[in-house]
Amino acid sequence: MSDMVRVAVDAMGGDNAPVEIVKGAVEAVNECSDLKICLVGQQDVIASELTKYQYPEDRVEIVHASEIIETAEPPVMAIRKKKDSSIVVALNLVKEGKCDAYVSAGSTGATLVDGQVIVGRIKGVERAPLAPLIPTLKGDSLLIDCGANVDARPSHLVQFAKMGTIYMRDVHGIENPTVGIVNIGAEEDKGNALVKETFPLLKNCPYINFVGSVEARDIPAGVVDIAVCEAFTGNVILKMYEGVGNALLGEIKGVLMSNLKTKIGALLIKKALKNRLKRFQTSEHGGAPLLGLNGLVVKTHGSSTAKEIKNSIIECITFTKQNIPAKIQEMLGSTLDEFEE
Repeated sequence: MSDMVRVAVDAMGGDNAPVEIVKGAVEAVNECSDLKICLVGQQDVIASELTKYQYPEDRVEIVHASEIIETAEPPVMAIRKKKDSSIVVALNLVKEGKCDAYVSAGSTGATLVDGQVIVGRIKGVERAPLAPLIPTLKGDSLLIDCGANVDARPSHLVQFAKMGTIYMRDVHGIENPTVGIVNIGAEEDKGNALVKETFPLLKNCPYINFVGSVEARDIPAGVVDIAVCEAFTGNVILKMYEGVGNALLGEIKGVLMSNLKTKIGALLIKKALKNRLKRFQTSEHGGAPLLGLNGLVVKTHGSSTAKEIKNSIIECITFTKQNIPAKIQEMLGSTLDEFEE
């Protein structure tokens, strides 16, 4: 069991918990022989769901947690009041070394706060960014940060670029990934104070492949592998991305179903179109890691289905086996004095 990757899954978090969460965990453990799952939550509820499936019982464990942190609850208050919540108990498993990673579709705020408070940041990491993969015409790009640090400093963005580089290189196999800073123009003197101050730091950073500014309209084209920004900008990009994508898919479906001729055409192209659009579905990408912590914390969409949960769990295997926290600490450890005043 020493080669097993152990993932703590918040079985009570998300719109579709525990049904889709348990299903996704079972699918993951059935697909991966080097995986062990700890389903954290109300034992009777989880046990009832597990009776629906066949799975290796020695690799699925229930860890009881009596409480649930709801999405609308203030994160800090919830941590203090609900010590036996599924989120807190699961994150403590990572902190104590009993699990290597944590996956949740539950409260984003509680996961972000608890992840940093309980699991803790790697020495030298100033802020931990949330970093989802977003689909582009050339594959996937990393958007970092998209929700954890609204007020960021230039040194934070440089660290985001470094951590993103390690993640894309060692987890997703992109050799020497390109890095761009999200800006309102391509010129070096464009942007707000944060971008203008960060640009030369990224340009002179020897640890990343910085290619300059990237405008939001160019991100879907895949012009960079890593798009760096503070969380306010990143979250706006992510939500706009999702909204426009859903709107376009709705329009395409409306056109294809508008009359008999288009319905016949839709039938002819259905398979090819489905395969083409498949990689733009969020369920194909799993969740977003909170990089820079002493263990892996992954946040998935609140509406996640079993497929997204499964993919999020499976991604934890590569992250853990590549020992990403140690690589981040090694990179940052060599430059800890870089931004000291």
